[in-house]
Amino acid sequence: MSGLQPGRVLIVSSALMAKLEVFEGRPADLPGLLVVHKCRPARGGGGLFLRPGLAGPGLRPAGMGVPRWRCPPAPIPSLYTCGQNSPGYLEVMSACHQRAADALVAGAISNGGLYVKLGQGLCSFNHLLPPEYIKTLRVLEDRALTQGFREVDELFLEDFRAPPHELFQEFDYQPIAAASLAQVHRARLHDGTVVAVKVQYIDLRDRFEGDIYTLELLLQLVELMHPSFGFSWVLQDLKGTLAQELDFENEGRNAERCARELQHFRYVVVPRVHWDVSSKRVLTAEFCEGCKVNDVEAIKTMGLAVRDIAEKLIKAFAEQIFYTGFVHSDPHPGNVLVRKGPDGKGQLVLLDHGLYQFLDEKDRSALCQLWRAIILRDEAAMKAHAAALGVQDYFLFSEVLMQRPVRLRQLWRSRLLSREEAAYMRDMAREHFEEVMAVLKALPRPMLLVLRNLNTVRAINTALGAPVDRYFLMAKSAVRGWSRLAGTTCQNVYGASLLRHIRVIWESLKFEVALRLETLSMRITALLVRVLVHLGLVPKTKALYEFLET
Repeated sequence: MSGLQPGRVLIVSSALMAKLEVFEGRPADLPGLLVVHKCRPARGGGGLFLRPGLAGPGLRPAGMGVPRWRCPPAPIPSLYTCGQNSPGYLEVMSACHQRAADALVAGAISNGGLYVKLGQGLCSFNHLLPPEYIKTLRVLEDRALTQGFREVDELFLEDFRAPPHELFQEFDYQPIAAASLAQVHRARLHDGTVVAVKVQYIDLRDRFEGDIYTLELLLQLVELMHPSFGFSWVLQDLKGTLAQELDFENEGRNAERCARELQHFRYVVVPRVHWDVSSKRVLTAEFCEGCKVNDVEAIKTMGLAVRDIAEKLIKAFAEQIFYTGFVHSDPHPGNVLVRKGPDGKGQLVLLDHGLYQFLDEKDRSALCQLWRAIILRDEAAMKAHAAALGVQDYFLFSEVLMQRPVRLRQLWRSRLLSREEAAYMRDMAREHFEEVMAVLKALPRPMLLVLRNLNTVRAINTALGAPVDRYFLMAKSAVRGWSRLAGTTCQNVYGASLLRHIRVIWESLKFEVALRLETLSMRITALLVRVLVHLGLVPKTKALYEFLET
Protein backbone atom coordinates (compact mmCIF):
# COMPACT_ATOMS: atom_id res chain seq x y z
CA MET A 1 0.00 0.00 0.00
CA SER A 2 3.01 2.30 0.20
CA GLY A 3 2.64 3.14 -3.51
CA LEU A 4 -0.75 4.83 -3.03
CA GLN A 5 -0.85 8.61 -3.50
CA PRO A 6 -3.18 11.28 -2.02
CA GLY A 7 -6.31 11.98 -4.03
CA ARG A 8 -6.48 8.51 -5.63
CA VAL A 9 -9.48 6.15 -5.74
CA LEU A 10 -9.05 2.42 -5.18
CA ILE A 11 -11.75 0.12 -6.52
CA VAL A 12 -11.37 -3.22 -4.81
CA SER A 13 -12.86 -6.70 -4.91
CA SER A 14 -14.40 -8.54 -1.95
CA ALA A 15 -11.22 -10.58 -1.58
CA LEU A 16 -9.02 -7.49 -1.62
CA MET A 17 -11.38 -5.73 0.81
CA ALA A 18 -10.64 -8.57 3.25
CA LYS A 19 -6.94 -7.87 2.79
CA LEU A 20 -7.49 -4.22 3.65
CA GLU A 21 -9.12 -5.06 6.99
CA VAL A 22 -5.70 -4.83 8.64
CA PHE A 23 -5.53 -1.14 7.76
CA GLU A 24 -8.83 -0.19 9.41
CA GLY A 25 -8.41 2.14 12.33
CA ARG A 26 -5.26 3.66 10.81
CA PRO A 27 -6.58 5.78 7.93
CA ALA A 28 -3.65 8.18 8.24
CA ASP A 29 -1.52 5.47 6.65
CA LEU A 30 -3.51 5.97 3.44
CA PRO A 31 -3.85 9.77 3.10
CA GLY A 32 -6.42 11.03 0.65
CA LEU A 33 -7.43 7.51 -0.41
CA LEU A 34 -11.02 6.68 -1.27
CA VAL A 35 -11.75 2.94 -1.01
CA VAL A 36 -14.84 1.62 -2.80
CA HIS A 37 -16.16 -1.86 -3.37
CA LYS A 38 -16.93 -3.63 -6.63
CA CYS A 39 -18.52 -6.99 -7.49
CA ARG A 40 -16.58 -10.16 -6.61
CA PRO A 41 -14.03 -11.30 -9.24
CA ALA A 42 -11.96 -14.47 -9.21
CA ARG A 43 -9.65 -14.98 -6.22
CA GLY A 44 -6.55 -12.86 -6.44
CA GLY A 45 -8.29 -10.22 -8.62
CA GLY A 46 -6.94 -6.75 -8.18
CA GLY A 47 -8.42 -3.28 -8.39
CA LEU A 48 -7.96 -0.08 -10.37
CA PHE A 49 -6.20 3.14 -9.40
CA LEU A 50 -8.02 6.17 -10.88
CA ARG A 51 -7.82 9.90 -10.56
CA PRO A 52 -11.13 11.40 -9.27
CA GLY A 53 -13.50 12.19 -12.11
CA LEU A 54 -11.79 9.90 -14.61
CA ALA A 55 -14.06 6.88 -14.15
CA GLY A 56 -15.29 6.08 -17.63
CA PRO A 57 -17.44 3.31 -19.16
CA GLY A 58 -16.74 -0.09 -17.69
CA LEU A 59 -14.90 1.37 -14.73
CA ARG A 60 -17.90 1.45 -12.39
CA PRO A 61 -19.18 -2.15 -12.28
CA ALA A 62 -22.49 -3.05 -10.71
CA GLY A 63 -22.47 -3.66 -7.00
CA MET A 64 -20.20 -0.75 -6.14
CA GLY A 65 -20.84 0.28 -2.57
CA VAL A 66 -20.19 3.33 -0.44
CA PRO A 67 -16.69 4.47 0.50
CA ARG A 68 -15.10 2.66 3.45
CA TRP A 69 -13.14 5.75 4.49
CA ARG A 70 -11.83 9.01 3.15
CA CYS A 71 -9.14 11.15 4.76
CA PRO A 72 -7.53 14.44 3.80
CA PRO A 73 -3.97 14.27 2.52
CA ALA A 74 -1.52 14.37 5.41
CA PRO A 75 2.26 14.52 5.34
CA ILE A 76 4.01 11.50 6.83
CA PRO A 77 6.84 12.47 9.21
CA SER A 78 10.18 11.26 7.92
CA LEU A 79 13.19 9.92 9.78
CA TYR A 80 15.31 12.05 7.46
CA THR A 81 13.82 15.26 8.92
CA CYS A 82 13.66 14.02 12.52
CA GLY A 83 16.96 13.72 14.38
CA GLN A 84 17.61 10.80 16.72
CA ASN A 85 17.76 13.15 19.71
CA SER A 86 14.65 15.16 18.84
CA PRO A 87 11.54 14.88 21.09
CA GLY A 88 9.36 13.26 18.43
CA TYR A 89 11.92 10.72 17.23
CA LEU A 90 10.43 7.70 19.05
CA GLU A 91 6.94 8.52 17.77
CA VAL A 92 8.18 8.87 14.18
CA MET A 93 10.19 5.65 14.48
CA SER A 94 7.13 3.82 15.82
CA ALA A 95 5.05 5.10 12.88
CA CYS A 96 7.77 3.93 10.48
CA HIS A 97 7.79 0.46 12.07
CA GLN A 98 3.98 0.36 11.84
CA ARG A 99 3.95 1.24 8.14
CA ALA A 100 6.58 -1.43 7.44
CA ALA A 101 4.64 -4.01 9.46
CA ASP A 102 1.41 -3.15 7.61
CA ALA A 103 3.22 -3.54 4.29
CA LEU A 104 4.58 -6.95 5.35
CA VAL A 105 1.11 -8.16 6.37
CA ALA A 106 -0.51 -6.87 3.17
CA GLY A 107 2.19 -8.49 1.03
CA ALA A 108 1.97 -11.81 2.90
CA ILE A 109 -1.83 -11.93 2.66
CA SER A 110 -1.81 -10.91 -1.02
CA ASN A 111 0.65 -13.66 -1.96
CA GLY A 112 -0.46 -16.28 0.59
CA GLY A 113 1.21 -19.65 1.08
CA LEU A 114 4.88 -19.49 2.01
CA TYR A 115 4.76 -15.72 2.50
CA VAL A 116 2.19 -16.09 5.29
CA LYS A 117 4.34 -18.82 6.86
CA LEU A 118 7.36 -16.50 6.82
CA GLY A 119 5.29 -13.80 8.52
CA GLN A 120 4.15 -16.28 11.17
CA GLY A 121 7.78 -17.18 11.82
CA LEU A 122 8.68 -13.53 12.45
CA CYS A 123 6.09 -13.38 15.27
CA SER A 124 8.24 -15.63 17.45
CA PHE A 125 11.06 -13.06 17.54
CA ASN A 126 9.25 -10.91 20.09
CA HIS A 127 12.52 -10.32 21.95
CA LEU A 128 14.28 -8.87 18.89
CA LEU A 129 11.67 -7.15 16.71
CA PRO A 130 9.90 -3.89 17.67
CA PRO A 131 6.41 -4.40 19.19
CA GLU A 132 4.70 -2.84 16.14
CA TYR A 133 5.76 -5.83 14.04
CA ILE A 134 4.73 -8.45 16.60
CA LYS A 135 1.25 -6.98 17.18
CA THR A 136 0.55 -6.50 13.46
CA LEU A 137 1.95 -9.82 12.22
CA ARG A 138 -0.20 -11.81 14.66
CA VAL A 139 -3.09 -11.43 12.23
CA LEU A 140 -1.33 -14.01 10.04
CA GLU A 141 -1.80 -16.78 12.63
CA ASP A 142 -5.43 -17.39 11.67
CA ARG A 143 -6.69 -14.57 9.42
CA ALA A 144 -5.07 -14.99 6.03
CA LEU A 145 -6.80 -14.57 2.65
CA THR A 146 -9.84 -16.83 2.17
CA GLN A 147 -11.24 -18.51 -0.94
CA GLY A 148 -14.86 -18.44 -2.11
CA PHE A 149 -17.45 -21.22 -2.08
CA ARG A 150 -17.04 -21.93 -5.81
CA GLU A 151 -13.36 -22.75 -5.35
CA VAL A 152 -14.18 -24.96 -2.35
CA ASP A 153 -16.78 -26.83 -4.41
CA GLU A 154 -14.34 -27.18 -7.31
CA LEU A 155 -11.68 -28.71 -5.06
CA PHE A 156 -14.15 -31.19 -3.51
CA LEU A 157 -15.35 -32.24 -6.97
CA GLU A 158 -11.74 -32.87 -8.04
CA ASP A 159 -10.85 -34.87 -4.91
CA PHE A 160 -14.14 -36.63 -4.00
CA ARG A 161 -16.30 -36.24 -7.14
CA ALA A 162 -18.96 -34.78 -4.88
CA PRO A 163 -19.66 -31.33 -3.41
CA PRO A 164 -19.41 -30.76 0.36
CA HIS A 165 -23.19 -30.87 0.97
CA GLU A 166 -23.26 -34.51 -0.22
CA LEU A 167 -20.37 -35.60 2.00
CA PHE A 168 -21.58 -33.76 5.10
CA GLN A 169 -24.95 -33.26 6.75
CA GLU A 170 -24.02 -29.59 7.19
CA PHE A 171 -21.12 -27.56 5.79
CA ASP A 172 -20.50 -23.90 6.61
CA TYR A 173 -18.82 -22.17 3.66
CA GLN A 174 -17.79 -19.27 5.89
CA PRO A 175 -14.32 -20.27 7.18
CA ILE A 176 -13.69 -20.03 10.91
CA ALA A 177 -9.93 -19.61 10.34
CA ALA A 178 -7.58 -19.08 7.42
CA ALA A 179 -3.84 -19.71 7.51
CA SER A 180 -0.90 -20.05 5.16
CA LEU A 181 -1.93 -23.17 3.25
CA ALA A 182 -5.61 -23.71 3.92
CA GLN A 183 -8.80 -22.46 5.52
CA VAL A 184 -10.92 -24.30 8.08
CA HIS A 185 -14.69 -24.84 7.88
CA ARG A 186 -17.10 -26.12 10.50
CA ALA A 187 -19.19 -29.08 9.34
CA ARG A 188 -21.32 -31.96 10.63
CA LEU A 189 -21.01 -35.59 9.54
CA HIS A 190 -24.11 -37.61 8.69
CA ASP A 191 -23.91 -39.27 12.13
CA GLY A 192 -24.13 -35.84 13.78
CA THR A 193 -20.43 -35.50 14.71
CA VAL A 194 -19.17 -31.92 14.52
CA VAL A 195 -15.88 -31.72 12.61
CA ALA A 196 -13.34 -29.18 11.39
CA VAL A 197 -12.63 -29.44 7.65
CA LYS A 198 -9.27 -28.07 6.52
CA VAL A 199 -9.43 -27.18 2.81
CA GLN A 200 -6.25 -26.37 0.91
CA TYR A 201 -6.21 -23.30 -1.34
CA ILE A 202 -6.99 -24.68 -4.76
CA ASP A 203 -4.10 -22.96 -6.54
CA LEU A 204 -1.49 -23.61 -3.85
CA ARG A 205 0.21 -26.61 -5.48
CA ASP A 206 0.42 -24.77 -8.80
CA ARG A 207 2.09 -21.80 -7.10
CA PHE A 208 4.42 -23.67 -4.75
CA GLU A 209 7.35 -24.18 -7.11
CA GLY A 210 7.02 -20.60 -8.37
CA ASP A 211 6.95 -19.25 -4.82
CA ILE A 212 10.06 -21.26 -3.89
CA TYR A 213 11.87 -20.00 -7.00
CA THR A 214 10.83 -16.39 -6.25
CA LEU A 215 12.03 -16.62 -2.65
CA GLU A 216 15.31 -18.18 -3.77
CA LEU A 217 15.81 -15.34 -6.26
CA LEU A 218 15.00 -12.68 -3.66
CA LEU A 219 17.39 -14.26 -1.14
CA GLN A 220 20.14 -14.44 -3.76
CA LEU A 221 19.62 -10.76 -4.61
CA VAL A 222 19.83 -9.84 -0.93
CA GLU A 223 22.95 -11.98 -0.59
CA LEU A 224 24.45 -10.20 -3.59
CA MET A 225 23.93 -6.81 -1.91
CA HIS A 226 24.74 -8.05 1.61
CA PRO A 227 27.09 -11.06 1.32
CA SER A 228 26.91 -11.86 5.04
CA PHE A 229 23.10 -12.09 4.89
CA GLY A 230 23.03 -15.46 3.15
CA PHE A 231 19.86 -17.44 3.89
CA SER A 232 19.35 -19.12 0.50
CA TRP A 233 20.92 -22.35 1.82
CA VAL A 234 18.19 -22.56 4.50
CA LEU A 235 15.46 -22.56 1.84
CA GLN A 236 17.39 -25.13 -0.21
CA ASP A 237 17.59 -27.46 2.79
CA LEU A 238 13.98 -27.02 3.93
CA LYS A 239 11.99 -26.86 0.69
CA GLY A 240 11.52 -30.65 0.67
CA THR A 241 10.13 -30.52 4.20
CA LEU A 242 7.88 -27.58 3.29
CA ALA A 243 6.55 -29.50 0.27
CA GLN A 244 5.38 -32.28 2.63
CA GLU A 245 2.97 -29.78 4.18
CA LEU A 246 0.95 -29.80 0.96
CA ASP A 247 0.06 -33.47 1.57
CA PHE A 248 -2.78 -33.53 4.11
CA GLU A 249 -2.71 -37.33 4.26
CA ASN A 250 0.85 -37.03 5.58
CA GLU A 251 -0.41 -34.44 8.09
CA GLY A 252 -3.07 -36.89 9.29
CA ARG A 253 -0.44 -39.59 9.85
CA ASN A 254 1.74 -37.09 11.73
CA ALA A 255 -1.22 -36.20 13.97
CA GLU A 256 -1.84 -39.85 14.83
CA ARG A 257 1.85 -40.44 15.62
CA CYS A 258 1.94 -37.33 17.83
CA ALA A 259 -1.14 -38.56 19.70
CA ARG A 260 0.47 -41.98 20.32
CA GLU A 261 3.79 -40.57 21.52
CA LEU A 262 2.23 -38.02 23.89
CA GLN A 263 -0.66 -40.17 25.15
CA HIS A 264 0.88 -40.34 28.64
CA PHE A 265 0.29 -36.58 28.90
CA ARG A 266 -3.44 -36.66 29.67
CA TYR A 267 -3.71 -32.93 29.08
CA VAL A 268 -2.58 -33.12 25.43
CA VAL A 269 -5.41 -33.46 22.89
CA VAL A 270 -4.82 -34.22 19.19
CA PRO A 271 -8.07 -34.10 17.14
CA ARG A 272 -8.98 -37.51 15.68
CA VAL A 273 -8.79 -37.71 11.88
CA HIS A 274 -11.82 -38.90 9.86
CA TRP A 275 -10.12 -40.63 6.95
CA ASP A 276 -13.28 -41.35 4.94
CA VAL A 277 -13.74 -37.62 4.24
CA SER A 278 -10.06 -36.71 3.91
CA SER A 279 -7.71 -36.52 0.92
CA LYS A 280 -4.35 -35.01 0.02
CA ARG A 281 -5.98 -31.55 -0.03
CA VAL A 282 -8.80 -31.97 2.51
CA LEU A 283 -8.34 -33.02 6.12
CA THR A 284 -11.37 -33.67 8.32
CA ALA A 285 -10.82 -33.99 12.05
CA GLU A 286 -12.64 -33.75 15.37
CA PHE A 287 -13.80 -30.19 16.10
CA CYS A 288 -12.21 -28.76 19.26
CA GLU A 289 -13.18 -25.46 20.86
CA GLY A 290 -10.57 -23.38 22.67
CA CYS A 291 -8.71 -20.11 22.90
CA LYS A 292 -5.20 -19.36 21.66
CA VAL A 293 -2.50 -20.45 24.07
CA ASN A 294 -1.23 -16.87 24.42
CA ASP A 295 -4.67 -15.37 25.24
CA VAL A 296 -4.14 -14.70 28.94
CA GLU A 297 -7.56 -13.11 29.54
CA ALA A 298 -9.46 -15.99 27.91
CA ILE A 299 -7.45 -18.54 29.93
CA LYS A 300 -8.28 -16.72 33.17
CA THR A 301 -11.95 -16.37 32.15
CA MET A 302 -12.16 -20.18 31.92
CA GLY A 303 -10.90 -20.34 35.50
CA LEU A 304 -7.57 -21.87 34.48
CA ALA A 305 -4.11 -21.02 35.85
CA VAL A 306 -1.73 -19.40 33.35
CA ARG A 307 1.21 -21.00 35.17
CA ASP A 308 -0.29 -24.48 34.72
CA ILE A 309 -0.84 -23.89 30.97
CA ALA A 310 2.72 -22.63 30.45
CA GLU A 311 4.18 -25.60 32.32
CA LYS A 312 2.14 -28.12 30.32
CA LEU A 313 3.10 -26.46 27.02
CA ILE A 314 6.82 -26.54 27.82
CA LYS A 315 6.76 -30.16 29.07
CA ALA A 316 4.84 -31.45 26.03
CA PHE A 317 7.21 -30.00 23.44
CA ALA A 318 10.29 -30.78 25.55
CA GLU A 319 9.19 -34.43 25.47
CA GLN A 320 9.23 -34.31 21.67
CA ILE A 321 12.61 -32.58 21.44
CA PHE A 322 14.51 -34.52 24.07
CA TYR A 323 12.93 -37.97 23.92
CA THR A 324 10.64 -38.92 21.01
CA GLY A 325 12.56 -36.88 18.41
CA PHE A 326 9.36 -36.32 16.38
CA VAL A 327 9.06 -32.55 16.72
CA HIS A 328 6.11 -30.29 15.85
CA SER A 329 7.88 -27.51 13.95
CA ASP A 330 5.08 -24.95 13.71
CA PRO A 331 3.58 -24.56 17.23
CA HIS A 332 2.57 -20.89 16.88
CA PRO A 333 -0.39 -19.70 19.04
CA GLY A 334 -2.91 -20.35 16.25
CA ASN A 335 -1.92 -24.03 16.32
CA VAL A 336 -2.15 -24.55 20.09
CA LEU A 337 -5.53 -24.07 21.76
CA VAL A 338 -6.45 -24.15 25.44
CA ARG A 339 -9.70 -25.61 26.79
CA LYS A 340 -11.04 -26.82 30.12
CA GLY A 341 -11.02 -30.61 30.40
CA PRO A 342 -13.63 -32.85 32.04
CA ASP A 343 -11.60 -32.73 35.28
CA GLY A 344 -11.78 -28.93 35.30
CA LYS A 345 -8.07 -28.59 34.48
CA GLY A 346 -6.46 -27.09 31.40
CA GLN A 347 -5.91 -29.10 28.22
CA LEU A 348 -3.75 -28.28 25.20
CA VAL A 349 -5.21 -28.96 21.75
CA LEU A 350 -2.41 -29.40 19.19
CA LEU A 351 -3.39 -28.51 15.61
CA ASP A 352 -1.70 -28.35 12.20
CA HIS A 353 0.65 -31.34 12.10
CA GLY A 354 1.91 -30.74 8.57
CA LEU A 355 5.42 -29.55 9.43
CA TYR A 356 7.39 -32.06 11.53
CA GLN A 357 11.08 -32.80 11.86
CA PHE A 358 12.76 -35.94 13.16
CA LEU A 359 15.86 -35.64 15.33
CA ASP A 360 17.87 -38.86 15.50
CA GLU A 361 18.89 -40.45 18.82
CA LYS A 362 22.56 -39.38 18.62
CA ASP A 363 21.66 -35.70 18.17
CA ARG A 364 18.91 -35.90 20.82
CA SER A 365 21.36 -37.33 23.36
CA ALA A 366 23.90 -34.57 22.64
CA LEU A 367 21.22 -31.88 22.86
CA CYS A 368 19.92 -33.25 26.18
CA GLN A 369 23.37 -33.17 27.74
CA LEU A 370 24.19 -29.75 26.28
CA TRP A 371 21.03 -28.21 27.78
CA ARG A 372 21.88 -29.68 31.19
CA ALA A 373 25.46 -28.39 30.92
CA ILE A 374 24.29 -24.86 30.06
CA ILE A 375 21.96 -24.70 33.07
CA LEU A 376 24.77 -25.89 35.37
CA ARG A 377 27.35 -23.68 33.59
CA ASP A 378 29.57 -26.73 33.01
CA GLU A 379 31.91 -25.28 30.39
CA ALA A 380 33.77 -28.51 29.59
CA ALA A 381 30.49 -30.38 29.01
CA MET A 382 29.10 -27.48 26.93
CA LYS A 383 32.14 -27.68 24.66
CA ALA A 384 32.01 -31.49 24.30
CA HIS A 385 28.29 -31.77 23.54
CA ALA A 386 28.24 -28.78 21.16
CA ALA A 387 31.09 -30.48 19.27
CA ALA A 388 28.96 -33.66 19.08
CA LEU A 389 26.40 -31.53 17.20
CA GLY A 390 29.12 -30.26 14.85
CA VAL A 391 29.59 -26.81 16.43
CA GLN A 392 32.95 -25.52 17.65
CA ASP A 393 31.83 -22.13 18.98
CA TYR A 394 29.96 -23.70 21.89
CA PHE A 395 29.44 -20.44 23.77
CA LEU A 396 27.72 -18.64 20.88
CA PHE A 397 25.69 -21.76 20.10
CA SER A 398 24.52 -21.91 23.72
CA GLU A 399 23.23 -18.35 23.47
CA VAL A 400 21.50 -19.07 20.15
CA LEU A 401 19.91 -22.18 21.67
CA MET A 402 18.73 -20.40 24.81
CA GLN A 403 17.99 -17.05 23.12
CA ARG A 404 19.48 -15.50 26.24
CA PRO A 405 22.95 -14.36 27.39
CA VAL A 406 24.97 -17.16 28.99
CA ARG A 407 27.57 -16.02 31.50
CA LEU A 408 29.83 -18.64 33.03
CA ARG A 409 29.69 -18.90 36.83
CA GLN A 410 26.46 -16.85 36.85
CA LEU A 411 22.99 -18.38 37.00
CA TRP A 412 20.02 -16.43 35.65
CA ARG A 413 18.36 -14.31 38.32
CA SER A 414 15.00 -14.06 36.55
CA ARG A 415 12.75 -16.07 34.24
CA LEU A 416 12.36 -12.94 32.07
CA LEU A 417 15.03 -11.22 30.02
CA SER A 418 16.09 -7.95 31.59
CA ARG A 419 16.29 -4.82 29.45
CA GLU A 420 20.09 -5.19 29.42
CA GLU A 421 19.88 -8.86 28.35
CA ALA A 422 17.45 -8.04 25.52
CA ALA A 423 19.80 -5.28 24.32
CA TYR A 424 22.71 -7.73 24.50
CA MET A 425 20.85 -10.27 22.33
CA ARG A 426 19.99 -7.61 19.73
CA ASP A 427 23.62 -6.45 19.64
CA MET A 428 24.82 -10.05 19.43
CA ALA A 429 22.51 -10.78 16.47
CA ARG A 430 23.76 -7.64 14.69
CA GLU A 431 27.47 -7.66 15.52
CA HIS A 432 28.08 -11.43 15.34
CA PHE A 433 25.75 -12.21 12.46
CA GLU A 434 28.37 -14.05 10.39
CA GLU A 435 29.40 -16.19 13.37
CA VAL A 436 25.73 -17.03 14.06
CA MET A 437 25.29 -18.07 10.42
CA ALA A 438 28.39 -20.29 10.69
CA VAL A 439 26.93 -21.98 13.77
CA LEU A 440 23.60 -22.61 12.00
CA LYS A 441 25.34 -24.03 8.94
CA ALA A 442 27.40 -26.40 11.11
CA LEU A 443 24.35 -27.89 12.82
CA PRO A 444 22.59 -31.07 11.63
CA ARG A 445 19.84 -29.84 9.28
CA PRO A 446 16.94 -31.17 11.43
CA MET A 447 18.10 -28.84 14.20
CA LEU A 448 16.95 -25.78 12.22
CA LEU A 449 13.26 -26.59 12.70
CA VAL A 450 13.93 -27.71 16.28
CA LEU A 451 15.30 -24.21 16.92
CA ARG A 452 12.10 -22.82 15.40
CA ASN A 453 10.07 -24.88 17.89
CA LEU A 454 12.23 -23.72 20.82
CA ASN A 455 11.95 -20.07 19.85
CA THR A 456 8.19 -20.24 19.28
CA VAL A 457 7.57 -21.86 22.67
CA ARG A 458 9.89 -19.28 24.26
CA ALA A 459 7.83 -16.49 22.64
CA ILE A 460 4.55 -17.99 23.93
CA ASN A 461 5.93 -18.34 27.46
CA THR A 462 7.03 -14.69 27.32
CA ALA A 463 3.58 -13.61 26.09
CA LEU A 464 2.08 -15.43 29.10
CA GLY A 465 4.36 -13.41 31.39
CA ALA A 466 6.94 -16.19 31.88
CA PRO A 467 5.05 -17.68 34.88
CA VAL A 468 7.43 -20.67 34.99
CA ASP A 469 11.17 -21.13 34.51
CA ARG A 470 11.27 -22.58 30.99
CA TYR A 471 15.02 -23.17 31.07
CA PHE A 472 14.89 -25.23 34.28
CA LEU A 473 11.76 -27.18 33.24
CA MET A 474 13.35 -28.10 29.91
CA ALA A 475 16.59 -29.06 31.67
CA LYS A 476 14.65 -31.52 33.84
CA SER A 477 13.01 -32.93 30.69
CA ALA A 478 16.43 -33.13 29.03
CA VAL A 479 17.88 -35.08 31.97
CA ARG A 480 14.93 -37.47 31.97
CA GLY A 481 15.11 -37.84 28.18
CA TRP A 482 18.84 -38.57 28.19
CA SER A 483 18.43 -41.10 31.01
CA ARG A 484 15.72 -42.95 29.10
CA LEU A 485 17.70 -42.84 25.84
CA ALA A 486 20.77 -44.23 27.61
CA GLY A 487 18.61 -46.96 29.15
CA THR A 488 17.48 -48.23 25.74
CA THR A 489 20.95 -49.70 25.17
CA CYS A 490 20.18 -52.44 27.70
CA GLN A 491 16.65 -53.32 26.52
CA ASN A 492 17.42 -57.00 26.28
CA VAL A 493 18.67 -57.20 29.86
CA TYR A 494 16.27 -58.78 32.35
CA GLY A 495 14.64 -56.04 34.39
CA ALA A 496 15.73 -53.34 31.92
CA SER A 497 12.53 -51.35 32.46
CA LEU A 498 13.12 -51.18 36.21
CA LEU A 499 16.81 -50.27 35.71
CA ARG A 500 15.85 -47.51 33.26
CA HIS A 501 13.30 -46.12 35.72
CA ILE A 502 15.88 -46.11 38.53
CA ARG A 503 18.41 -44.37 36.26
CA VAL A 504 15.91 -41.63 35.35
CA ILE A 505 15.24 -40.95 39.04
CA TRP A 506 18.95 -41.00 39.90
CA GLU A 507 20.02 -38.63 37.09
CA SER A 508 17.14 -36.25 37.85
CA LEU A 509 18.12 -36.23 41.54
CA LYS A 510 21.78 -35.57 40.66
CA PHE A 511 20.76 -32.62 38.46
CA GLU A 512 18.49 -31.11 41.14
CA VAL A 513 21.23 -31.44 43.78
CA ALA A 514 23.93 -30.03 41.47
CA LEU A 515 21.79 -27.02 40.56
CA ARG A 516 20.87 -26.28 44.15
CA LEU A 517 24.51 -26.61 45.31
CA GLU A 518 25.58 -24.23 42.52
CA THR A 519 22.88 -21.74 43.56
CA LEU A 520 23.84 -22.04 47.25
CA SER A 521 27.54 -21.58 46.42
CA MET A 522 26.84 -18.38 44.48
CA ARG A 523 24.63 -16.96 47.24
CA ILE A 524 27.24 -17.68 49.94
CA THR A 525 29.94 -16.06 47.77
CA ALA A 526 27.79 -12.98 47.20
CA LEU A 527 27.02 -12.78 50.93
CA LEU A 528 30.71 -12.94 51.85
CA VAL A 529 31.55 -10.23 49.31
CA ARG A 530 28.80 -7.99 50.70
CA VAL A 531 30.18 -8.47 54.23
CA LEU A 532 33.71 -7.57 53.06
CA VAL A 533 32.39 -4.47 51.27
CA HIS A 534 30.39 -3.47 54.36
CA LEU A 535 33.52 -3.80 56.54
CA GLY A 536 35.49 -1.69 54.08
CA LEU A 537 37.93 -4.50 53.31
CA VAL A 538 37.01 -4.58 49.62
CA PRO A 539 36.34 -1.47 47.45
CA LYS A 540 32.91 -1.42 45.75
CA THR A 541 33.83 -1.11 42.08
CA LYS A 542 31.43 -1.15 39.12
CA ALA A 543 32.46 -4.72 38.22
CA LEU A 544 31.83 -5.84 41.79
CA TYR A 545 28.42 -4.13 41.80
CA GLU A 546 27.41 -5.98 38.61
CA PHE A 547 28.54 -9.28 40.17
CA LEU A 548 26.44 -8.68 43.28
CA GLU A 549 23.43 -7.75 41.14
CA THR A 550 23.61 -11.07 39.27
